[in-house]
Amino acid sequence: MPWSGEQRGFVIEAFFKNAECVIATQRAFRTRFSLNPNESVPDRKTILNWVQNLRATGSAMPKKPVGRPKSVRIPENIAAVRTSIEQSPSRSARKHASALGISDRTVRRILHCDLKLHPYKIMVTQELSPTDWGKRKDCCNAILTVVPPNGIVWSSDEAHFHISGTVNKQNFRYWAAENPLKIHQRPLHSPKVTVWCALSSVGIVGPYFFEEGGVTVTVTSNRYCEMLENFLRPKIEEYENNNVFWFQQDGVTAHTARCSRAVLQKMFPGRLISLRENITWPPRSPDLSPCDYFLWGYLKAEVFKHRPRTIEELKEAIRQEISAIPLDMLAKVMENFRERLHMCVARQGNHLDHIIFKK
Repeated sequence: MPWSGEQRGFVIEAFFKNAECVIATQRAFRTRFSLNPNESVPDRKTILNWVQNLRATGSAMPKKPVGRPKSVRIPENIAAVRTSIEQSPSRSARKHASALGISDRTVRRILHCDLKLHPYKIMVTQELSPTDWGKRKDCCNAILTVVPPNGIVWSSDEAHFHISGTVNKQNFRYWAAENPLKIHQRPLHSPKVTVWCALSSVGIVGPYFFEEGGVTVTVTSNRYCEMLENFLRPKIEEYENNNVFWFQQDGVTAHTARCSRAVLQKMFPGRLISLRENITWPPRSPDLSPCDYFLWGYLKAEVFKHRPRTIEELKEAIRQEISAIPLDMLAKVMENFRERLHMCVARQGNHLDHIIFKK
């Protein structure tokens, strides 16, 4: 409660008149200011603090703060902050405040309330060179021209799933009265599985785990060909039903080796979207691949909710989550695939700003 100067002066006078008795001072205060029993009076600590301040400074009023005076949102400060932000828009508010000699809180209030500015994050994307732009545009134009809107494209890729999963330290808390010193131990070389999948609007082929004797192995051209022959071919035949399929993959060495290309050319004659094939898939384009921009992120978010502890549990969780993806979700993903192709053409092969910034 804020006490007036008159009240403070009366308390100190009554304190000394009553032989420094706090209770007598409080009674005199209640009588002097006609307070009822429910209204508060200065407590013992407050009265003694006022007396101590009087003896130290000659005044019972609060001490004035020391140090630099608080800055206020005056026109001069607003103009100074605006100029500083225009010159260095990526500098932090704290550094602007230090350079201007204005409090950090005042600078932030000016930025939000007076200048109506917001601290937008810089998005990190894969670097594209000018030579990539034309390749991306040509590929997107070719797919839109050759593959009809109702055509079925199988988009394929591999990804690693580590048994350790991931921990977001910003969202992980342990509530307790005392610090339990909890840590999350992550092995240097966490066991993992290498998963291959192909998705389309009609379903998902996979998962296929690249392993030998239960141990994860590197994807080589021979192992990739074996997967195409023994796993992909029979699965695709189940979906055929007079449908014409296109097959898309990126340009990693195992995919584009001679033996791999030979197998795929027989399975999808004239309908390959890959490096050095009917339609050349551009490098550095995960934003155009449904597996990259949808499947792997979605799967990892769902799979690690199971908290798998062994490789077998991890593989079973991957199988469950893939089988649980509904067809209508896949249809929307592939609709978005064509939308991204149109955006890429409109952007002349450059980054898809509408996707990156979710406009």
